[in-house]
Amino acid sequence: MRIVALDFETANESRSSACALGLSWLAPDGGLSTESRLIRPHEPRFSGMNIAIHGIHPEDVAGQPEFPEVWSSMIADRTPDLVLAHNASFDISVLRACFDLYGLPWPTFSYLCTVKLARALWPDLPDHKLSTVARHLDVELVHHHAGSDAMACAAIARAALAETGQTDLLATATALGIDAGNLFPGGYTPCSSRSRGPGRRQPGRRSPWRSAGWL
Repeated sequence: MRIVALDFETANESRSSACALGLSWLAPDGGLSTESRLIRPHEPRFSGMNIAIHGIHPEDVAGQPEFPEVWSSMIADRTPDLVLAHNASFDISVLRACFDLYGLPWPTFSYLCTVKLARALWPDLPDHKLSTVARHLDVELVHHHAGSDAMACAAIARAALAETGQTDLLATATALGIDAGNLFPGGYTPCSSRSRGPGRRQPGRRSPWRSAGWL
């Protein structure tokens, strides 16, 4: 199964304004292969709020390709079976909006939200923001850099497997009461959590995983 963590940064409030994409591929042995690319939005309008979050300016993307070229070059022939995202409702909606903008059919894959994984596995954290979970797992993070965020997302999934002693991420999610979402041409189903009641798992140890960085 090809598993990749995905993170978008956007230029403005429009979900179709992707200006950076990070991908981190999770290998069966737990290794991570991470890359990121800047994207020139079809409408090159950047809001001050978004710039303050990620630090990407219009001049940074002026000579960069638009979304279709970036997506095809980064995915190439490695179409993922499972996509991970931290707050997947946002990143998957950006992906859908970008495909719609260029009149492209949506790809087919399942997806999981690592926010939901983190909530199920480490419920006692003060919150489950990417920075908080990364700190808990001793994962290095340059927050709102698309490559670093994708790498941290993949590291959370890797830690979930280590925490539960499992090798199948979809089965792990199901056992934690999380139903994977699915994207396919013309439609999608969201990733959702089912109530686990008083028997919810609350592991008392920290995961041993520590990321060495991103490529």
